[in-house]
Amino acid sequence: MERTVQVELGERSYPVRIGTDLLAKAGPEIARCTGARRVAIVTVPGVRRRYAGRLVRSLREAAVAARVVVVPDGDRTKNLRAAARLYDAFLDAGLERGSAVVALGGGMVGDLAGFAAATYLRGVAFVQVPTTLLAMVDASVGGKVGVNLPRGKNLVGAFLQPKLVVADASTLASLPRRALAAGLVEAIKKAAILDAALFERIERDLERILALDPEALLPVIERAVALKAEVVSKDERETGLRLLLNFGHTLGHAIEAQAGYRRFLHGEAVAMGMVFAAHRSEELGFAPAGTAARIAKLLARAGLPTELPAQPRGAQLAALRVDKKLKDARIRFVVLRGIGAADTVALRPEEILPSGRVRRIRS
Repeated sequence: MERTVQVELGERSYPVRIGTDLLAKAGPEIARCTGARRVAIVTVPGVRRRYAGRLVRSLREAAVAARVVVVPDGDRTKNLRAAARLYDAFLDAGLERGSAVVALGGGMVGDLAGFAAATYLRGVAFVQVPTTLLAMVDASVGGKVGVNLPRGKNLVGAFLQPKLVVADASTLASLPRRALAAGLVEAIKKAAILDAALFERIERDLERILALDPEALLPVIERAVALKAEVVSKDERETGLRLLLNFGHTLGHAIEAQAGYRRFLHGEAVAMGMVFAAHRSEELGFAPAGTAARIAKLLARAGLPTELPAQPRGAQLAALRVDKKLKDARIRFVVLRGIGAADTVALRPEEILPSGRVRRIRS
């Protein structure tokens, strides 16, 4: 039941393989796509225990030497200090310009390992092997890599398209339901802004998707990846269309930063940001009434938070003011025009988060 989505970017094009039991045969394709004979696999402790061995064996069978580099789990790891430690590990592993870095894990691992790959020796080949639903449907595709600063998320980064993405859905069986639900948010986001039919599919099949039924899950992963690939192919550097993929992320990133990247998973913060953005879309006259309630209902069915946390407005405004999308003191805020259609509008942080108590959306 293997599927392939091609990200079309000229000479930087690459395939996204989607299926089950792909790790054990990934080595030869990594060798073919990168030309590397030595790789560093960046991962976190839990993923190393469960899955690194399969990937290492597959690489060795393809005559590729592999060194596993373990970093602490959690978004707090995604910083410049961790990147510096990866550089030392790459030197210890003997990585040269013809070598490659493989990210085995979730979105944090992909962002951190990709940033290190983009900057080590001025850039080495990079491969994404996502093991979380969030990384499979979003973070592993598109080439955005980076790290956080204390004042904001993803404020230091680069564009580095991977040579290959291997999304083995078998690895999702080890994830807790909370992580699965948080990962599905990125598929729901793409459906909300680009594809009403996908939104309806997720509404219909939500429980089967979260139960990892391949017949329900794999088509959603494939469609979410295809939507991302289409957007990236048209706007690789996020100058126009790709900005729509930030739906829910403007306030979501502020929520994460104010919580110290500890309290909420990324998808949970984005879920709250999506409901808030849909509500503001209605208030600003872009989206029809009921749009936010429909999104909130679906997210709540998945067990995700839909109400803003109790955080000081001033602190959230401070986080918005260092948002990387800020230009001329305004943010290109993503608004919905309905399920499956979105646009951007330039707003000051104070217009995004107006004073007074923000009305909550309940499912």
